[in-house]
Amino acid sequence: MDNILKGLKSKTFQLWLVLFVFLCLGVIICLVIKNQPLLLNVTPESVWQERLFTLFMVLTGSLLLFIILFFFMSYFYGKSVYRKAKSLSSGHSDNYAQNSTDKLSSAVAGLQQLKKYLRRRYGPFWRGKVRLLLVAGDDAAIGQLIPGLQASLWLEGDRTVLIYGGSLAADSDSEKYKALRKLRRSRPLDGIVRVIGEKQNLTPQLSDNDLRGLEKAGEALRYQPPVWLWQLCSSDWPQAARINQAVGVTLPARAVPDDVAAQLNRLLPQLREQGMAQVAQNHACDFLLRLAQRLERGESEGWKARLAPWLHGAQQRVPLRGLMFSLANQPEPSLDAEVSGSAVLSPLHRHALTLPASWQGIVADCARVRGRRVGMRWEQVLAWSSLIFTGVWIAGLLLSFIINRQQIVSVAEKAHTLAESRALTDAQLIALHELRNDAGRLQHALQKGAPWYQRFGLDHNQQLLGAMLPWYGVANNRLIRDAANEALAAKLMKLTNTAPNSAQRAELAKAGYDQLKAWLMMAHPDKADSAFYAQTMKAVQPERAGFSTSLWQSLAADLWRFYIDELPHQPQWKTMPDAELVTQSRQVLLQQIGRRNAESTLYQNMLKSVRRNFADVTLEDMTSGTDARRLFTTDEMVPGMFTRQAWEGGVQQAIEKAANSRRDEIDWVLSDSRKTVAADISPEALKARLTQRYFTDFAGSWLNFLNSLRWNPAHNIADVTDQLTLMSDVRQSPVIALMNTLSWQGQTGQRGQGLSDSLIKSAKDLIGNKEKPAIDQSAAGPQGPLDETFGPLLSLMGKNTASNLMSADSTLSLQTYLTRITRVRLRLQQVASASDPQEMMQTLAQTVFQGKSVDLTDTQQYGSLISASLGEEWNGFGQTMFVQPLTQAWETVLQPSAASLNARWSRAIVANWRTAFEGRYPFVASKSDASLPMLAEFIRKDSGRIERFLTSELGGVLHKEGSQWVPDKTNSQGLTFNPQFLKAVNQLSQLSDILFTDGSQGISFELQARPAAQVVETQLTIDGQKLRYFNQMADWQTFRWPGDTWKPGTMLTWSTTSAGARLFGDYSGTWGFIRWLEQGKRQQLDRSQWMMSFNTPDGRTLQWVLRSQLGKGPLALLALRGFSLPEQIFSVDAATTAQLLVKNSEAAEMDSMEE
Repeated sequence: MDNILKGLKSKTFQLWLVLFVFLCLGVIICLVIKNQPLLLNVTPESVWQERLFTLFMVLTGSLLLFIILFFFMSYFYGKSVYRKAKSLSSGHSDNYAQNSTDKLSSAVAGLQQLKKYLRRRYGPFWRGKVRLLLVAGDDAAIGQLIPGLQASLWLEGDRTVLIYGGSLAADSDSEKYKALRKLRRSRPLDGIVRVIGEKQNLTPQLSDNDLRGLEKAGEALRYQPPVWLWQLCSSDWPQAARINQAVGVTLPARAVPDDVAAQLNRLLPQLREQGMAQVAQNHACDFLLRLAQRLERGESEGWKARLAPWLHGAQQRVPLRGLMFSLANQPEPSLDAEVSGSAVLSPLHRHALTLPASWQGIVADCARVRGRRVGMRWEQVLAWSSLIFTGVWIAGLLLSFIINRQQIVSVAEKAHTLAESRALTDAQLIALHELRNDAGRLQHALQKGAPWYQRFGLDHNQQLLGAMLPWYGVANNRLIRDAANEALAAKLMKLTNTAPNSAQRAELAKAGYDQLKAWLMMAHPDKADSAFYAQTMKAVQPERAGFSTSLWQSLAADLWRFYIDELPHQPQWKTMPDAELVTQSRQVLLQQIGRRNAESTLYQNMLKSVRRNFADVTLEDMTSGTDARRLFTTDEMVPGMFTRQAWEGGVQQAIEKAANSRRDEIDWVLSDSRKTVAADISPEALKARLTQRYFTDFAGSWLNFLNSLRWNPAHNIADVTDQLTLMSDVRQSPVIALMNTLSWQGQTGQRGQGLSDSLIKSAKDLIGNKEKPAIDQSAAGPQGPLDETFGPLLSLMGKNTASNLMSADSTLSLQTYLTRITRVRLRLQQVASASDPQEMMQTLAQTVFQGKSVDLTDTQQYGSLISASLGEEWNGFGQTMFVQPLTQAWETVLQPSAASLNARWSRAIVANWRTAFEGRYPFVASKSDASLPMLAEFIRKDSGRIERFLTSELGGVLHKEGSQWVPDKTNSQGLTFNPQFLKAVNQLSQLSDILFTDGSQGISFELQARPAAQVVETQLTIDGQKLRYFNQMADWQTFRWPGDTWKPGTMLTWSTTSAGARLFGDYSGTWGFIRWLEQGKRQQLDRSQWMMSFNTPDGRTLQWVLRSQLGKGPLALLALRGFSLPEQIFSVDAATTAQLLVKNSEAAEMDSMEE
């Protein structure tokens, strides 16, 4: 009894008892909600019941899963504790302790310490925030790369952990790798860095040993991380002052030896560029240049051979990610981390790490790449898969049974509900709609497949649908079909009973055709159109007696659509309309409705008869005798029936024949059989409409073809010259040939005025004595149906007199355009044949940059004017023929010139800017201040270096609107301004307005102090100008920065009720005031006022209101943080830039030789 009482008082028993009670309570609540929801005031079959049931099912299932997991964890933990206790009690405690101590090596202890440290620093989710890298290799090499790593075992900094791995040739430490795997099981390591000493060669034997060691490590970790090789290089003299950076290459996943050589060769330009920059600053810093020299002289091929055993073709288990290079570290305590290029250990923490820039490549890359899993216990996977499959299948059988049974029972209940009552109630309509939804769901399951939870051998959708539709048909006929039949018949009866030719009949006839079509659709299942039927019935039967209006309008349309959709499959649902009423309705509608559908049929039949007699016209047919593909191409064709040959050889006669016959088929709504209908439109009117329709399609086909033409791109000035030469050649020009074809086709259908018609018109004008119009359209010459479309083009060629009379500018002509093209071509040939074509092209473009006009730009504007004069319909054709040739020529001239201007901008402005301001405050967080007079030298209006450069070099393509630089839309065509350049110069222009508001250098602003709790006095000194505030009435005080003092700076002190004066900060130098502003929080109050708040060390907040005279005032200078002047004005392609750089380098070499 005592044992029982002791067991009841056990906390373990009480815990299990509480869990069991909660589990039983959850099961009971689920059963009550499912079977007796009224006990909990829940409406049966409601959404709220379903949601509550789902919620408690999830909670109960989660509790059950927790109990199972807790049981197994307790079991295995207790088993482990019992074994240890048994071992200790049998007299082996000393051996056990000794073995445990031996196994727990220093490395394992260090990793356990690392895990606690990472959890404490980065929180419980540190595994997704930290990168783990194992550094392996000889101890000496590791010490040269990461000093102190071997002694500390691991170093951490900037979310990166470097772990000492030792030599890969030694036997793998299984306990260490087990500890690593426990550190982060999903991905134990982000990468392994194999360090190769400066005097160590990567021989095949060494590679084999390393690969075997890495494979063993992967097996121990059950994960093979990516590997980086790190080659340490030597130097005969110290290079501690060299700027450090990541130097190396990244290899693809399935790299081959050629990829190694290619990647190293691709690295050479960058090494040379950065190496030259470093040597220019310090002649001793030649590491990058020497590395580039060694790689170029054959070391890249050597690495290609040495890395062959590491690549995918030789082995697939160890993924080699990259190869890195750096100098061997010679640690000096006085050198900074970024200068020495080594990881520096903080004296405050033996595991602290500051990674140099040379590690940034690996750190950034390891976050993107992943290793691969190693090994798989197939027996366990197979057993669990079989067990899971069996369980899922059993659960699927039970779920399928429950769902199918519930579906059958639900359908049966709804069908019986509709059959038991004959009254028209909302419940009947709702039940019918629910039954319709069930039928639709079953049909969708039969067409697309049943849901997965019904596909376990118990699917009865086909049988259920076959048994349900007869019941649905009976209810649908009673509630939906019969009422719709009566409503449509009543509407048609009302139409036939109206007086002939009355306004009421005309009004009812507008909807009468749709009503008759819907009524006949109920009797002709093969003509069923559910969407049309439902739309018509919404207007015919918007409400029905017995049902609420809102419910009827929301459900009836869906029921109508389902009825018509099912009518072809259920012909017994059709109706038998009154034949006499159908005949009367057709007669009325035939008198009211125009038969435009018959006219459309005539037109289509006419085109069908002509189409097979005329072949489609291609671009080659239009430009026969010339090579059009050299200038422009298209995949479109003009249908042969829309040509002048087709009009004169068949279409005109077909229209005449159709105009003389008005027989046509009437659709099934207005006729049961093919009957003739008397013509209600004269043959002349029909002929005019068919002719107008034909020429509308005629013009559309030609416009579609012409607007699809695309001008072939040219890649250099020689190609452009060849194109312009062919284009302006009178005998071989495809453009002239095409325009002649268009001129001939555009005059299709024209009629000239006869002599008798002219005499009669003149006599009428004399007798009538009416005022003659200023422009007589009838005297303009032949008129044609295509004048409206082809008129501008014919006018351009001088073939349309009427268009010439109405033209606002008679100087536009194709001949003038081709003459100007010839002039441009000669100019480009002159450039190409010059001794220095590049220089001459730059001179030509520079005249435009400076706002001067040249032949090329004049002709370009002339072509744009011709394209615009053709109208919007001809936009694509006009752009291809008259704009793109000159635009392409202009771009050919501009691209090298833009690259040259970019180079001048970089040399004249950007280089000096960087020399003056790089690494200085406020552009970066630095103790070195930028020179304010030098900043003024660059950004001052009118006289500043930047504005002088833009005005003198870019005056033609860039102009200033207010304080903003805006590209000129006309002269800058073909140029793409660098958005960063425009943003930068506009930012500096706005800053110039603020900094030089009154002409002199400086900013005037006002400050107003605000009271603070428990603060007695504040004193702010800005360049000798003091603002003392001791809780008196606040007033504005004017300041000017920089002040007129020999010792500029900003100092802030404050006094509290409990202490004397205390110093908030003393910021010396010209930029001291800006440094002080940077420390505060800014809140904009209106367009000119900002609240500046500063938090003191004791938690108080000091506030001042800053009021500026223009813009943000001195706050605008804070935007200079991170500002850099872009090197490019224009965005040009890499090939052009490279060509210019080669030319500049050659010129520089020539200058150096001359010196």
